[in-house]
Amino acid sequence: MKTSGPGCTRGIVLVLLSLLAALCTTTAQKNDIDIYSLTVDSKVSSRFAHTVVTSRVVNRADIAQEAKFQVELPKRAFITNFSMIIEGVTYPGNIKEKAAAQEQYSQAVARGESAGLVKATGRKTEQFQVSVSVAPSAKVTFELVYEELLKRHLGAYELLLKVQPQQLVKHLQMDIHIFEPQGISFLETESTFMTNELVDALTVSQNKTKAHIQFKPTLSQQKSSGQQDTVLNGNFIVRYDVNRTISGGSIQIEGGYFVHYFAPEGLPTIPKNVIFVIDKSGSMRGRKIQQTREALIKILDDLSPNDQFNLVSFSGGAAQWKPSLVPASAENVNQARSYATGIQAQGGTNINDAMLMAVQLLDSANQQELLPEGSVSLIILLTDGDPTMGETNPARIQKNVKEAVGGQHSVFSLGFGFDVSYAFLEKLALDNGGLARRIYEDSDSALQLQDFYQEVANPLLTAVTFEYPSNAVKDVSQDNFRLLFKGSEIVVAGKIRDQSPDVLSAKVKGKMHMQNITFQTESSVVEQEKEFQSPKYIFHSFMERLWAYLTIQQLLEKMVSASNAEKQALETQALNLSLHYCFVTPLTSMVVTKPEGKEQSEVAEKPMETENKHKNFHSGYPLSRFPTTGYRRSRITAGTTRKRPSDLGRAGPPGPPDVPHYYPLYQIAGESLLPDTLLAPSIPGGAFRSVDLRARDTFLARVPAVASGPVTGRLWERKASGRSTDLPQPPKTTSLPAAVPAPIQAPPVILTLPGQSVDRLCVDIKHSQGPMNLLSDPEQGIEVTAQYKTEKAQFSWIKVTFKNPELQVHAFSEHVVVTRNRRNSAYKWKETLFSVIPGLKMTMDKAGLLLLSSPDRVTIGLLPWDGPGEGLRLLLRDTDRFSSRVGGVLGQFYQDVVWGPPAAANDSQRTLTVGDLEYTATRLLKLDYHEGSPGTEISCWSVEL
Repeated sequence: MKTSGPGCTRGIVLVLLSLLAALCTTTAQKNDIDIYSLTVDSKVSSRFAHTVVTSRVVNRADIAQEAKFQVELPKRAFITNFSMIIEGVTYPGNIKEKAAAQEQYSQAVARGESAGLVKATGRKTEQFQVSVSVAPSAKVTFELVYEELLKRHLGAYELLLKVQPQQLVKHLQMDIHIFEPQGISFLETESTFMTNELVDALTVSQNKTKAHIQFKPTLSQQKSSGQQDTVLNGNFIVRYDVNRTISGGSIQIEGGYFVHYFAPEGLPTIPKNVIFVIDKSGSMRGRKIQQTREALIKILDDLSPNDQFNLVSFSGGAAQWKPSLVPASAENVNQARSYATGIQAQGGTNINDAMLMAVQLLDSANQQELLPEGSVSLIILLTDGDPTMGETNPARIQKNVKEAVGGQHSVFSLGFGFDVSYAFLEKLALDNGGLARRIYEDSDSALQLQDFYQEVANPLLTAVTFEYPSNAVKDVSQDNFRLLFKGSEIVVAGKIRDQSPDVLSAKVKGKMHMQNITFQTESSVVEQEKEFQSPKYIFHSFMERLWAYLTIQQLLEKMVSASNAEKQALETQALNLSLHYCFVTPLTSMVVTKPEGKEQSEVAEKPMETENKHKNFHSGYPLSRFPTTGYRRSRITAGTTRKRPSDLGRAGPPGPPDVPHYYPLYQIAGESLLPDTLLAPSIPGGAFRSVDLRARDTFLARVPAVASGPVTGRLWERKASGRSTDLPQPPKTTSLPAAVPAPIQAPPVILTLPGQSVDRLCVDIKHSQGPMNLLSDPEQGIEVTAQYKTEKAQFSWIKVTFKNPELQVHAFSEHVVVTRNRRNSAYKWKETLFSVIPGLKMTMDKAGLLLLSSPDRVTIGLLPWDGPGEGLRLLLRDTDRFSSRVGGVLGQFYQDVVWGPPAAANDSQRTLTVGDLEYTATRLLKLDYHEGSPGTEISCWSVEL
């Protein structure tokens, strides 16, 4: 079949050859510098993580080559050491005050290099990168050490490790050792690169207080299917929590230092008064305001009946929803939802008036004694830009808000995107007892907003203070806190005095809703010291370093809202600690030395959130199917209009009206998707249309004997042999032939019925109003609900709920959202996922098939089907495990099903009886979506619901 003229074909071949040549060159260069060993060793002792990444490389070329060492580490981590060993000589990284490293810093900038070796690369990570010239046959060992105190977030600690070897590695091993004296209550792992082939490479062992996770894949396990490239590229995450009681927490002692963890269980939630201050300026127009409305509606639903609330929206001016705060009754929440739905974006940005209006609402309610006694007042600001109307001076706005708040309320600032000054929002929040958070522009922005609200939704204590005997401790970190929220944790650390008592006691005082409360706890110094003796789980002086890390973080935070005089003293203290403990912090730099006479020294610095620009972040959408240099990937664009992957193919000139879209059509500016697609001749505007070659055979099987090429419009005839030949072409102005018949569709659901002579049942949904209960099985602890749009003939969402473990999986067209312990995690379709939590395994492959399985449960699958009849699809496996109590629209078919004989007049029809209901089943051709696109034709009995 000819689909293009000779010139076009030649162009495609040349492009392919060029790409193949480039790929071969890249591969050869990669093979010259061979990483023969890569190890990651992370020891987590009492929440403090010490991670060592070691890479050993050899230059197998006959000429000198550049070796690059690249590691992504958590943003909250401090680099503590880096060294290179080249031919037996060690070249260390030296931590210096920034001013002392200014000369090397300036030289790096003058050479046109980045200002440092560390840069922000994602929401949670920074990238450290250094390169060095390696002589032929020479070996280099790179070693990077970083440390962080794991922060409890919505009831869990999270250790994030990046695995990106970028080539096959003979010896690749990752070890994570966790030691928690309080006892580990749960532990789960998650990976974005794990596959079923790699399962055997992962081992997890755990007892009451210790856990060991090891990942050690062989060379064959690292290879991608049929390729020599590595499949290892992504995140490895460990989440866990520890056992807790309602006591004063846990005091742990090691090496003359102590740490006090406080997160009591079982406390009631304090009622809150919350004002949501929402930016609706013109820059919020489009997806931002849509996601804000979506998040706000869900947040309103989560308000407790004991809460009071109000909404302030602002652009050039500010407007309040109600004249005063109202209780979070069902009626008020419904009214607020309607108001939120109608928020439209236009105008300027007047943050000052909006914030002062919010404070006035709270003050007025307080003066009228309308706020519940002992309640907590919060102001949550969401904005995406700097002030442009009213008071526009950031310092004056901060001063105005601080004076108005007067320490009576807490302010939380959310910066949407990168057009807003994060430093301005951070100070605005820290000045008033809150915190700031950046909301990243992505498909899950609404979830980020909801997650933040969940962090502050349940205040447990206010005015929390820690007291220790003055003769027992010294140099204690921050010991008073305005609020404690459910799912978080307060950490205090300090030094044990030389002549301290044998038992360290502590009092923690705070205010609950209607009463004061005091917690008491004590810890034996000698017994605690014995706890931390295992060298496998403990690194040298870890608690001293934990104290230094925590103190530096708190000093840096205090500097944001301190006066100029106070700031200098805080900075000096933080700098001295950073230098003494060799931490790369915002106040220090690490000078990386290289072999003398070959290359200049380079400087590594800690990036600041206030300095991060959008250019350092990727949207998460791949621009090309081929590897690209560096870590970042760009959002696909056409002209000046941003497009999501779901938008691709919708814009631009329409295709021939008579040709069905058997192939996904994409519009991409300046980027092809070779080799999976075939480029068509260019379309005006610099855009291209492309056709998925993998669907070619499916297309050929269904087109009539005479048809037009889907790309070029050329007429061709298919012979009985399956070959095709050109027919005389009509003039350019001649209309195209009649439309091809509609393709066979995939039904919304295909059920596998166990123990039936008819093993597949295709279900078409013709009538649907509101959410549907597809199936529920109380004995299995599973419920599946969905929203079906009959006009689009597809599910708009499918939700799977598990009782044990308590977890929800909510599938949408763009992504999947997993909710556990009020914590939301979003995953884009077709990004591999392998998550193991007690009682459930979640896996997603590159085709987008998400499977939820456990040994004794029905396996539930979710799939973003992009073939004919596109939309979400549900799969069920191991259906013989359903109990006799299964029910629901689909669950009914796993009860007693009786098939009647084929009808006498039409043997393609028969009756299906389920309980008291009777359905007519018709034999039809359908597409089976179980194995993914493009699907396979099957003949199945089809029923309509």
